[in-house]
This record gives sequence, structure tokens and C-alpha cells, in this order.
Amino acid sequence: MVEFSVSSGNDSAERRAPFVRRLVIDIAIMTAVGVFLAIIGPFGSIGMPLAWRLVTWLGFAYAGYAIYRPMGFLVDRAEAALDLPRPALWFAATLIATIPMAVLVWAVSHLPGPIPLPGLEEGLVHYFYVLVVGGGVVLLFHALRDKGDERQRDDPGKLMGDRLDTAIADQDPLHVVVPSQASGNPLLDQIPAELGSEVIALEMEDHYVRVHTALGSDLVLMRMRDAVAHLAGWDGRQVHRSWWVARGAVEDVRREGRNVRLILPRGIEARVARAQVAELRDAGWF
Repeated sequence: MVEFSVSSGNDSAERRAPFVRRLVIDIAIMTAVGVFLAIIGPFGSIGMPLAWRLVTWLGFAYAGYAIYRPMGFLVDRAEAALDLPRPALWFAATLIATIPMAVLVWAVSHLPGPIPLPGLEEGLVHYFYVLVVGGGVVLLFHALRDKGDERQRDDPGKLMGDRLDTAIADQDPLHVVVPSQASGNPLLDQIPAELGSEVIALEMEDHYVRVHTALGSDLVLMRMRDAVAHLAGWDGRQVHRSWWVARGAVEDVRREGRNVRLILPRGIEARVARAQVAELRDAGWF
């Protein structure tokens, strides 16, 4: 057993480090998008001076990020409450987010004013143009992020290095314990040894998976389906798109109308997809 008395990770530090890293990546992507759009000059902007195109499209890129990115929070909440396909929710969220973005683009394009009100047809055409750009950027944005996450998932050593770097930078007391021999399970090998190997649940958090054990939890950069695959053969099942639960960890069941949650140790509540309620009941889970 090799011990590193570096920093110890509480939940707030664990959540902060991925958020900061994600924000830096997001801003870099949006900067590249803004520069690209400034160079090609879509929708007649090619006639503007390059410097003004850079200012305009970079401004639109950052404003678009501020408008479209929070939609992810709404998508997460809607997916949990409605149990609908995530792509469909993102499509609806993009349609909604394009409304304030179209208003902003219209206002900026008519500065210094006065800013006229568009007619119905003109407004719809303008909305469509903004939707094409905004929707395309959203698709590209997620594709680039997924590709970056896959590269990092292919390098488990980098994940441990990032965890140690974050611990030192944050100067939080972290006690990282590295086992002398790997468990052979790619999921368990990425969590601190002091959490043990008794996995009671997996919880999806954006592009991460929070591994809950009987002793605590830790974030792992991995797709949910990959994490679940690494627990094949365990007595458990994926009860929701965002949750996998060990059968023996279920202590109680909470019902709120049509919503069902499994109560696990340490006060954890795992959502159950409505389509799974009958199957779990028939299987004797509750």
C-alpha cells in the first residue's frame, strides 16, 4: 500500500475541480467557434472589416454560451422528472434558448439604433438563421467535449494526476491512497482505496459518474454505460438513465405520486424510471 498525504477531497473540492476544468475547455471551444465564424463571415457579415467581425462573432459566441449552456441544467431536471430521451430534451431546450439569442442578435445588428420591431415573417426568418447557427454550435460543442472526454478516459493515469494536481492547487487536506496492486476493475481502480470496493450506486453527473460506496463517494470521468458495464455480474441494475443501484443496498422506497425513489445507505436517494417500477416490483426489489 502506497500512501500520499496530499490533500483530501471533500465533496465541494471534488465538484469544483471538474467544473473549473470544464469551464476552461468550454471557453476555449467557444473562442475557436467565434474566430471561425468571424473568418467565414456568414449571413452577410463578410462585408464587415475583419476586426469588427472578430469582436462581433466572439461576443455572440460568449453570449451564446451564457444563454445555451444553462439549458443543460434544465435538461437534467426535465430528464429526471419526465423520463424523456435526452436528445429530444436538448432539441426543445435549443429552441427555447434561441429566442433570447435571436433578440440579442437582432438588437446588436441594429446598433446604434433605433432598433425596429421585425414583422412576423422577418422575425421568423431571423429566428431560423440564429437557430441554424446556435443549433449547429450546440451539436459541435457536445461532439468536441465528448471526444475530449474519451481521450481522457483512455488515460487512467492522467485522471489520477489531475486528482493530485487539483488537491495540491486547492490546498485541501486530501489523503489519497493508492493500492499497490490494481483490482483489475477499471471503475474501482479509479476511486480512492479508503472508499472500499462495496459499490452501492452509480450516479451520472454530466460527463462524470459518481461512485457511491458504503464508505463515501468519488467522481470518475467515465460514461455511465461504461461504468455499468464494469459492474456486470454484480447483483444490481440500472434503474434510471442516471442511476445504477446494488440490490442489497436498498433500505426503503419513497413514493411521491408517480415518482419512486430507492433509499440507500448514507441518505442517498436514487430515482427510478417510471417504466422500471413494475419490473422492479415484480423482481422483488420492493
